[in-house]
Amino acid sequence: MPRNESIKSVLIIGSGPIIIGQACEFDYSGSQAALSLKEEGIEVSIINSNPATIMTDNVIGDHVYLLPLNCESIEQILQERKIDAVLPTMGGQTALNLAKEAEERGIWAKYGVKVIGVDVAAIEKTENREEFRQLMIDIGVGVAPSKIANSFLEGKEAAQEIGFPLVIRPSYTLGGSGGGFVHKKEEFDAALNRGLQASPTHEVLVEKAVIGWKEYELELLRDGNDNVIIICSIENFDPMGIHTGDSITVAPAMTLSDRCYQDMRNQAIKMMRAIGNFAGGCNVQFSVSPDDEKIIAIEINPRVSRSSALASKATGYPIAKIAAKLAIGYNLDEIENQITKTTSAYFEPSLDYVIVKIPRFNFQKFKGANKQLGLQMKSVGEVMGIGRSFIEALQKACQSLEIGRYGLGADGKQLKDLDKIMYSLEHPSWDRLFHVKDALALGVPVSSVQKATKIDRWFLMQIQDLVHIELEIKRYTLANLPKELLMNAKQKGYSDLQLAYLLGVEEDDIYNKRKELGIRRVYKMVDTCAAEFPAQTPYYYSTYEGENESIPSDKKKIIVLGSGPNRIGQGIEFDYSCVHGLLAAKETGFEAIMVNCNPETVSTDFNMADKLYFEPVFWEHVREIIDLEKPEGVIVQLGGQTALKMAELLHKNNIKIIGTSFPDMDVAEDRGRFSDLLKDLDIPYPRYGVAHSADEAIKVANEVGYPVLVRPSYVLGGQGMEIVINDEELERAVVKLLRHMPDNKILIDHFLDRAEESESDSICDGEDVHIIGLMEHIEPAGIHSGDSSAVLPPFSLSQNVQDKMKEYTIKLAKSLNVKGLLNIQFAIKNENVYVIEANPRASRTVPFIAKAYDVPYINIAAKVMLGVNKLKDFTIVEKPKGYAIKEPVFSFEKFPEVNKELGPEMKSTGEAIRFIKDLEDPYFRHLVKEKSMYLSK
Repeated sequence: MPRNESIKSVLIIGSGPIIIGQACEFDYSGSQAALSLKEEGIEVSIINSNPATIMTDNVIGDHVYLLPLNCESIEQILQERKIDAVLPTMGGQTALNLAKEAEERGIWAKYGVKVIGVDVAAIEKTENREEFRQLMIDIGVGVAPSKIANSFLEGKEAAQEIGFPLVIRPSYTLGGSGGGFVHKKEEFDAALNRGLQASPTHEVLVEKAVIGWKEYELELLRDGNDNVIIICSIENFDPMGIHTGDSITVAPAMTLSDRCYQDMRNQAIKMMRAIGNFAGGCNVQFSVSPDDEKIIAIEINPRVSRSSALASKATGYPIAKIAAKLAIGYNLDEIENQITKTTSAYFEPSLDYVIVKIPRFNFQKFKGANKQLGLQMKSVGEVMGIGRSFIEALQKACQSLEIGRYGLGADGKQLKDLDKIMYSLEHPSWDRLFHVKDALALGVPVSSVQKATKIDRWFLMQIQDLVHIELEIKRYTLANLPKELLMNAKQKGYSDLQLAYLLGVEEDDIYNKRKELGIRRVYKMVDTCAAEFPAQTPYYYSTYEGENESIPSDKKKIIVLGSGPNRIGQGIEFDYSCVHGLLAAKETGFEAIMVNCNPETVSTDFNMADKLYFEPVFWEHVREIIDLEKPEGVIVQLGGQTALKMAELLHKNNIKIIGTSFPDMDVAEDRGRFSDLLKDLDIPYPRYGVAHSADEAIKVANEVGYPVLVRPSYVLGGQGMEIVINDEELERAVVKLLRHMPDNKILIDHFLDRAEESESDSICDGEDVHIIGLMEHIEPAGIHSGDSSAVLPPFSLSQNVQDKMKEYTIKLAKSLNVKGLLNIQFAIKNENVYVIEANPRASRTVPFIAKAYDVPYINIAAKVMLGVNKLKDFTIVEKPKGYAIKEPVFSFEKFPEVNKELGPEMKSTGEAIRFIKDLEDPYFRHLVKEKSMYLSK
């Protein structure tokens, strides 16, 4: 059936601010769906309150509404604009719940809007735990024994009937909110109360827990003709008991028998057909008994999911893009295959490589958090590694995590205490994978590790293989290391740093030895058809074998380094900046090359860059891509601290950095040199000192005066920052910092108590400076800028203060020889303006200002960095609408045991934008009234 011609305009509902459990994978899906619909000539409107995403940018939608995600906002849009259909399957649980509420309130019917991509009835069937359970029984799909409960008494009765261990699953929640395992009777009452409160309908499913069973997911697409295809099978490395968002996952499934896979496939198709007659995407989760391969269904989500983004990047099959076309009436065989451009989209991808996703956690931000993983999702981001084998992909994913590891072990950071290791294996946390390797390296038998973890033996044998290789390598020196052994180690994903550690040499020694022996990385295309048809997509991963499929062109090239996994302090706003960097490079005639390893993001969509390398943003990988592509230069300003950390190595290796040079960036990071510069420029700054030990720190603190702000140098998101008021507190803070970062310098600044905080963002082209915006924080100094509500333009700063901020911004931009972006943080006390820090890079706030003023600032900055334009080439017309407030959003409910106090270390996971007409706005007045040093969210 060709497309439904009556649909001329579509509203896509976004997922709002990023929280744990609902991250930028929906920004990716929403962006891809919008572009897919625009290709069909459909007018696309988007509602989303998140200013940091590319989805809310004018390059994606025809009309973008940065409004709160509620029925009032939906009605406002429908009164303003004729909308034919709404697509709610791209915005996670938030969008589905909002679409359902609007349906119940009769809003879609009132304005003649058709819901596409899902049936509202299907949402009810899948989210209502009892309806889902009954439907599965009716169609003959296995489910765990369970009972529904709407009250405490019903829950207690269900538990008595089913028996422990149990799992509690609240209805209508996301990311496992309120859910959990109950192993014994004494824990049940508290867990049941938590579940009933978390569910908006105060309903929970009390279910028999199949702990230790294997967990799988299938990603499906269905068209209006009832054709269903399976895009990808995903196997969880971790068994049942850990939320899939917190599990290491592998695609395609590795340990599934063909008979069991076919059975699972048939059941998934039956489930999708049973929940409604809609065209679109679906995610189904199953559990399989390791003893007899009995299958039970866990849940079905009638929308694109976290795994859809992963499956799209894993297979190269753009699920959201195709799902959007199916939603407007096309059938699968009428849509072009995006990879080959010659066959149809009605095919199931087959992979000749393996992908591994590892979640990224931020427990150090939540002191006192329960780090054990369970049904409640706790990860803040994820990375994906692609390799020819499971173990190569696993090691590449470990290198992508940015947690200071060089791969899976072999880096001097292994745990040797057997009691701690065995505890970790039985009580999974973020580092259990590393402890599996440590256990095997200490000689713990595979069977004992399997008994403690319930991880499938096949995976454990793969990791055991690494232990054997390392013992073999250690028998040699670099001089007599056999070429075959070095090649084997590289094919198993070992980094040069790991091999250098094993052989007691430097990283460059291994790199040079490889070059000498002709062991070089080659690049393979992600082609989804296992090379049966020629692929057209310029999307590559590296491995070690014969033919290199990435042939460099002779065009002028620019490499943009991505921001790696999302984490607190470095979120989606940097991916937004990277995407604009790519677009600007393409617009100005460069070939734009992206390097990133985050499967959730728009920057790793295969049609965003001219060429995508899905690789760790890790020196060895970046270096070899540069060796191959020989770019004009590398952009590091847009990818947050991940890309900036590479600036020094690029500089040392004479690779051109586009924009501000490394020596100038380093002045801004080096507190001593930066303060000297401020002194020369006659710009006030808080008294400070630098220390390398606790004794030095006490001396410095007494010189600059308490209270002091203590922090390590070269970190993002206020990591490790504390305000202390005496020698005893200071000593404790410094010892803790040096334990985690032994070689780091400790910065000690006098803390300006009761000061106001504000910031400026600007672009400098080496001659002129354009101030993008001045923002005033509602919260006082001492609360990290990422956790503060920032108001644009300032609401209470005098003209004198604003003039000083502008004057200091211009002086600093010119003195630091900034080419591109600059963010400066100020503290204001008694009309004095102090500079706290300057960051010559894209900041968290530039996307927010770009949306508030409707100016493509990153695009302008990127063209200035590339040297193709000066500021005077642009006519910048700001379109302010009253005041804009950047509202931080927190995910504290995932860590109920954590103190919710805010301070100099950032804790927010995302943000929303809110526009107000004037300062009499009741919401704004409430914020100002509540402002406090110890703000709790």
